[in-house]
Amino acid sequence: MELRTVEELMDLLYACRGTRDVRGRGGVPVDAHDHALRTAALLRRGRPADKELQVAGLVRPVGRLLWPGEPALRADRAADAIRVLLGERVAGLVRCHPGPGAPSDDGLLALRAADEEACAAWFDAGVLEDWRTVLELLAARNSRLGMVD
Repeated sequence: MELRTVEELMDLLYACRGTRDVRGRGGVPVDAHDHALRTAALLRRGRPADKELQVAGLVRPVGRLLWPGEPALRADRAADAIRVLLGERVAGLVRCHPGPGAPSDDGLLALRAADEEACAAWFDAGVLEDWRTVLELLAARNSRLGMVD
């Protein structure tokens, strides 16, 4: 599957609400939608100029939703699904995020730290609609035709 529009991606991200397979402190289930928003918000605070890194933290739950029964393949397939829409760097960050043994470049380290902090931190990270413009800008930059639906 390949996501071709920001609207398709937004629909999937909204559908992540209530998905509780991300584990917080003590094995407490954490809502994947809220976790993604907190991860992206933490990355926005720490690296305000790196929109690709922020979006990688935001779109990570897409793999869980599209391939719920295949945990080993989720990251690869999620990366493949968003590559055309959001570009190689975002796809690469999603693919490598955040497991042990992943290459440790600066972006991945920041992503891993924000992911872990988002499991423990409880704050208002805004709403998904706040990210639409950033997603549209990245999609426009990475679009084959230079157009976004």
